[in-house]
Amino acid sequence: MAHHHRTSEPQKQQFRRYLEKAGVIQTLTNALLALNEEREKPDNALAFVKRYFDAPGETSADTEALQQEVSELRQKFARLVAENKELKTKVYDLQHV
Repeated sequence: MAHHHRTSEPQKQQFRRYLEKAGVIQTLTNALLALNEEREKPDNALAFVKRYFDAPGETSADTEALQQEVSELRQKFARLVAENKELKTKVYDLQHV
């Protein structure tokens, strides 16, 4: 049977600060965000996260920069789609006056 150790709230907060300071929480968050941004979710999420950590030549700064770029491009795409729809409506309205 598993032994469950009760941890006090101050111990939990101290451990969380330790993880934050070491960059663990940010790195895990980045891995989960990368998984979330996958259009086709992998069958094995744990394997995806493991591969994320094993990615050769990728640093967290590289990954963060790429994630930021993807986010910005998605926002730009959404704006352009909306603008395109608006322009199509204007053209349609002008043709049917």
